[in-house]
Amino acid sequence: MRELIRRIDSATPPDRDRAVDTLRALSILGVVLGHWLVTALVADSGTVRGASPLQFLPQLTPISWVFQTLAVFFLVGGQVGARSYASARARGTAYGKWLGARMARLFGPVAAVLVVWAVAAGVMLASGVGLDTVQTLFKLVLSPLWFLLVFAALTAATPLVARVHPLWPLAVVLYVDLFRFGFEAPRWLGWVNLAAGWLVPYCLGARWARRGLPGRPTGWALFAGGGAAGVCLVLWAGYPASMVGVPGAGISNLNPPTLAAVTFGLAQCGAALLLLGPLRRLVARPAAWAAVALVNMSAMTVFLWHQTAMIAVTALGLLAGAPLPGLHTAPDGPGWVLARLAWLPVFAVALLVCWTAFRTYEQRRAPRGSGRIVYEGRPAQEATVRRV
Repeated sequence: MRELIRRIDSATPPDRDRAVDTLRALSILGVVLGHWLVTALVADSGTVRGASPLQFLPQLTPISWVFQTLAVFFLVGGQVGARSYASARARGTAYGKWLGARMARLFGPVAAVLVVWAVAAGVMLASGVGLDTVQTLFKLVLSPLWFLLVFAALTAATPLVARVHPLWPLAVVLYVDLFRFGFEAPRWLGWVNLAAGWLVPYCLGARWARRGLPGRPTGWALFAGGGAAGVCLVLWAGYPASMVGVPGAGISNLNPPTLAAVTFGLAQCGAALLLLGPLRRLVARPAAWAAVALVNMSAMTVFLWHQTAMIAVTALGLLAGAPLPGLHTAPDGPGWVLARLAWLPVFAVALLVCWTAFRTYEQRRAPRGSGRIVYEGRPAQEATVRRV
């Protein structure tokens, strides 16, 4: 382990901003923990259905404020994407080649998930598992993929949106919500915000790449202004307090994104900018940086397989015969929350098994026997440490 830590640290270019990688790793881990905490699979009368503790325990709503970290991911994505495209242009790399390389790294691991779950769905249906159960599990695994589609579209549009001021897509979100909720416009209009809402932090990240790191006053302005706007929208404009969807709720802040979700995301982006200094000091330590690098090295694998890991543990738990608390029971009380916290390490072990089996679809190997950590030849700010 010490040798691996030393190799990762020595292979990192000195001008690489390690805090950016740390933000990406934290945003992915936030999504994973958030899903594990607010997603329940209830076994009842031979079927499995989805539920959420936020539906029964609204006092847990602050969990969604901590673990709904998608805005930070899009902030980092915009910063890295804009820098990457600028570097590609400087090297004379064609847009198509640049985009193809990024899409391959983004969607290569998705194929494995789709194949495995297509086979699993067929096996379950053939063995007599109810269609409702299969649909519940399939939706749970595939629903996070919307995020990849949006991120891919914004990445492809980087040459067009890299110079767009974040206030323009924010204005689009504002007017869409005004027409949706104030003038009863068609519901389909809200899906405009699926692009505009996440374009706000993406453009903020691209502006960071183009003009340099924003100062702390900018971070405080985003944190305080976005937070105050989000609180006002929840208290006086009728938006739900949860920053994730809650079954049975009339409005979801995430599906599609609302103005409340976007202002909350701006507050998160401000907090991320304020944390850059402390994070840099933290990951200057080789051991801390090695942990961040390893998470980033398998970020897509972790994201794509974390729901499968939870489902696998839930399915194996059914062999116990009786419903297990926090795993198969309704999330309707504090007991479920305590039991679910106890299950999190088990989910993590299952995810480690999935990572061992499928990480090769994300990690490109260097020549066998080279015995070194490499960067795939990309610019220092974009390259990801790869394990040989």
